[in-house]
Amino acid sequence: MPTAPQTTDELYEELQANQRRPYGRTRTVTAEELVDAAERFEETLPLVRALLELQEAYTYGSEPRKSPVAFARLLTLFDEQPDVFDENLRHLVFWRFKWVAAALRALPEIPRTSLRQWLTEMRERYEKAGLGLQPYYGQAYRLAAHVGEDTDLAFELWAARTRTPLSDCEACEISERALYHLASGDDERALRTWEPVLAGKESCQEEPARSIAHALLPLLRAGHTDRARELHLAGYRGCRRNPSMSGEVGRHLEFCALTGNEARGLELLAENRNLFDEVDSPLELLDFLNGVEVLLRRVEQLGHGELPAAGFPGRTWTVTGLRAEVHGRADDLAARFDARNGTTAHTDRRGARLGRAPLLEALELTLRTRRLDEVAVVPGVPVAAPAARAVAAFLESLPELVARARALDEQGHPDARACWTELRTRVTAPDYTHPDDPAVGPLARLRADLLADEASRRGERDDFTEAAALYEEAAGLYDDAGTPAHAALARAHAVLATAEIPPQTSARAASETPSGLPADGAADTGDTDGIPAEVAALTAAHAAMVRLHAETSGLAPYQEARLLRLRATALGLRLQASRSDGHVAAVLHEVGLLHDFATRHDIPGQIAGALVLRAHTFAISGDLPAAAAETDALLDRLEAHGPAWHLPRALGLRARLRLGAQDAEAAHADLGEALRLAADWPADAVDTARLHGDLAEACMHLGRPDEALRHLTRSAELNLRRGDRFDAYCAYSNAATLSVDLGRVEDCIALLDSLLAEPDVAAGEPDDRLVAQLRLTRARALRAGEDLKAATTEFLALAAESAGWDDDPGSHAMIAAETAVLLAEADEFDRAREAADQALAAHARDPRHEALSNCLRELARLQARQQGSDGLAGALAFLADAGRVAEGAHSAGYEAHGRPLDSALAYEYGRVHAYADAYEDALAALEKALALIGEPGPDNGRAGEWAECVRFAAAMEGVYLERPAPALARLDAAVSRLTALGHTEETEPLTSLAARLRDEE
Repeated sequence: MPTAPQTTDELYEELQANQRRPYGRTRTVTAEELVDAAERFEETLPLVRALLELQEAYTYGSEPRKSPVAFARLLTLFDEQPDVFDENLRHLVFWRFKWVAAALRALPEIPRTSLRQWLTEMRERYEKAGLGLQPYYGQAYRLAAHVGEDTDLAFELWAARTRTPLSDCEACEISERALYHLASGDDERALRTWEPVLAGKESCQEEPARSIAHALLPLLRAGHTDRARELHLAGYRGCRRNPSMSGEVGRHLEFCALTGNEARGLELLAENRNLFDEVDSPLELLDFLNGVEVLLRRVEQLGHGELPAAGFPGRTWTVTGLRAEVHGRADDLAARFDARNGTTAHTDRRGARLGRAPLLEALELTLRTRRLDEVAVVPGVPVAAPAARAVAAFLESLPELVARARALDEQGHPDARACWTELRTRVTAPDYTHPDDPAVGPLARLRADLLADEASRRGERDDFTEAAALYEEAAGLYDDAGTPAHAALARAHAVLATAEIPPQTSARAASETPSGLPADGAADTGDTDGIPAEVAALTAAHAAMVRLHAETSGLAPYQEARLLRLRATALGLRLQASRSDGHVAAVLHEVGLLHDFATRHDIPGQIAGALVLRAHTFAISGDLPAAAAETDALLDRLEAHGPAWHLPRALGLRARLRLGAQDAEAAHADLGEALRLAADWPADAVDTARLHGDLAEACMHLGRPDEALRHLTRSAELNLRRGDRFDAYCAYSNAATLSVDLGRVEDCIALLDSLLAEPDVAAGEPDDRLVAQLRLTRARALRAGEDLKAATTEFLALAAESAGWDDDPGSHAMIAAETAVLLAEADEFDRAREAADQALAAHARDPRHEALSNCLRELARLQARQQGSDGLAGALAFLADAGRVAEGAHSAGYEAHGRPLDSALAYEYGRVHAYADAYEDALAALEKALALIGEPGPDNGRAGEWAECVRFAAAMEGVYLERPAPALARLDAAVSRLTALGHTEETEPLTSLAARLRDEE
């Protein structure tokens, strides 16, 4: 706190501000400072209110040792100056006896006799004040349940009593009853008792998050796996990183451990690493550590004890090391509680949790499935995917393996890559000795082969800079090894990779960022003499490869075919960049050379490659029938002559052509067959990730969004495994957006939380606009899930960051506009006005006509609805801004995709005036809207908009202005017109209003 409050009003303002902060050290420290400040005032009331805030901060900040101290001071003031305490403050004092009882139970150093003495104090004070004793018996039951003695009697004494104003809320009492039945072994009755809380009918600050955590395993045991999954996602978000709910976090970790989601459990543990340091409640800490140990034991049992794990601060931990530490600390805590209580309840409960066997082998909890061997993956480093089929075991000697790798590589066979991977492992071993074998050749040759393989992998991930460098290094080693043909081929690859390096590192992001948020500006094309830099680079690369081809002698047929393939590829990429008809013939000429050469020398892989390039060329040039014919011919050849590993890609190509021709059903069939065939080959070799992505698109065209979602997440997973994190994040971003559209809000949030917690994202390595897109989708999901506070916080942060995007003001306009609407929904219209002004300023630089107009009209509606006539001036100001946006759109020739901006604006003028009770003005605005919409026709899509405007105008006339006759005439005429045009559905609201008006006459 920069300066202490100087007046009581300032103190109260600071207290209110602190109450809006989340529980934790910042709020607690501020509350302590405010108590110090309050002590300087002569009045007692400021100190009372400050102490109440301090005790709340201690209680929900998991500091039970300090909560009773603050309450003792409060109780002294209550006894000495009772007149200071009005009815509300008196209620709070008696309520917080229960908080102290809970705090004392959580401290094993407090003797059991002291716990009973406090309950006696509570009972005596309640009786003296004439208050019902049900809250006292509730605390007596909780003590009995904690100790593990006389629980049944204590439960009956509490549960049979009538609730009082000081009883815990309905949600908390339901939870306690359910936990009693759960401890008695009656899962079914516990779940029935919990139902109002789990269904969201009863809630409070801690509920339903607390009940959900305890209900997860009973739900699984009862077979309600889908509901357990849904509640895990929603409930975890309600307790994560919260010290006062660390025990509930532990139960979510246990749930993950017992459902085959150990990797997610470690991820959640890392997200809650703060709890190891911030939980000051021994009882909460014990509950948390029990859940942590269940998870760590399970990971160890699965053979992954060496994995890193987030744990106590001050050192790094492995799963095994942390489990041992947790085991010792938790055993000690349980023993201390049992020693204090004179029972073995806590040790017994702990043993029962640790002894539980997994309830399910695998329950898919989130859209992002992870394996334990992916937990410690370094971002960008490929992970070996589970083998779709077994590759022959590497039992050969090194010379034999080298011979096999080179033979497979000459064919372009996918299994060559696994051989190179095995060779890389052997060659880099500390004890490696290179064999003196002419068939293997010198070490330089083998190292060059390995570098060329690594360069190829980098190129597939679009890391062209690194690929070019690796190919150049390989070429030098091939020269040293005396294999000039190999050196020439490596240099040709380096030339092409260099030409593919974007002029700016943002170029790729600019073309591939998911829809909804533009990327980091358009890349600088570096046009020279009117020729884009990319086109010029590819032209030069082709010329360089032609020269290299002519200057190199001794090329084997497979090497010469590869050079021809690279030449054709360079021109194909140039056509793709330029989209110039003048570049088509050159590509087809090179493809013809490749095809003829490969046919003469019977090189099946390159024959197929030539046909693929030809089909791509026709597709890019817009000749889709020719592209389809070439693809059909390619598939016929592959089915007859192979190679079989080209079939999945060829089917994928035909599917994309069929999608372009609006034949989604046929595309879906092709892609399904492609994936079936792809299962026989390594995923990278047949680009299985893209097949899943294309199949997701086909599913969307066919109206199968759930199936599309599965394929999007599978595509993302495969891209992650091969180290292509950009494409993976793009696919996950699209999956998140789709999951919101499907109403799977918690799935979306869980997915994005997982992605945003990735080390490379936290370190700021991925494209910043892509990360912003992920955060924006998450903020929209939070809003859809009605977590408006969290959504507003995220939108405000994004709006502040996007304000600095000078290259992309349009995106800032969109984000600021959405932020303004959220602020307005929270009745913060001054801040909403500020955000709207930011959006308008950005819109002036990069127009977003329709989206901004929609937001401004919504802002006006919200202000008029929530403030009535008092908000009319502000609402009209928003509409005036919307009017200027509509005028700008008209001047720019922009046509809205939804409702026309002018008629939508006129309608909103009507609605805003209606909220402000200005009914004549509302009717005039609606008449204008009707004129702008125009009479409906039999085929136009505006009949619904016109009918709604008629209904609203008739309501203004007949109901609010009490002129039923013209209102009925308006309605009857509209119904007749709509019926004659065949728009019978649109007449229903009109006939309903007409009937109401006639009844009132």
